[in-house]
Amino acid sequence: MSESNTIPKSLQEAIGTESKKLSNDIEKGAIRRFAEAIEDNNPLYVDENYAKSIGYRNVIAPPTFLRSVQTDPLPDHIKSPYSAVVDGGSVWEYFSPVCAGDIITTITTFENVFDRDGRLGNMIFLIKTTRYTNQLSELVATQTTTSITYEPKKEN
Repeated sequence: MSESNTIPKSLQEAIGTESKKLSNDIEKGAIRRFAEAIEDNNPLYVDENYAKSIGYRNVIAPPTFLRSVQTDPLPDHIKSPYSAVVDGGSVWEYFSPVCAGDIITTITTFENVFDRDGRLGNMIFLIKTTRYTNQLSELVATQTTTSITYEPKKEN
């Protein structure tokens, strides 16, 4: 963490803050509808007998299904002083399949904040990581997200 004139000290001090945990029941029908929506007809996502025949407990979710799992937001005080926000992207790591019947618990950690000058002016980058664990306390995935914030230029 570097010192900056544009990043409030309270935001720098918030690094390491976690959201509340939030648990989500993973339903077979939700997995099927998600697979249909992304037009992926992999039988692992819709055919319970097939999934069990190759060793899974139930149908599994497509990896991108976790994007639809609800997470609790970070506390309100963890926000940029700038009003405009751009999605700086996400990096996902997958460790274990998610099966129908799983209970996926999410918790998000505010990891870092830094600023840079760019064509939009000064920008503040907020980095957070969400961990997804199942009912066996196994880490199934992580998502590291970057939000880029800036103050829009005033129109004359």
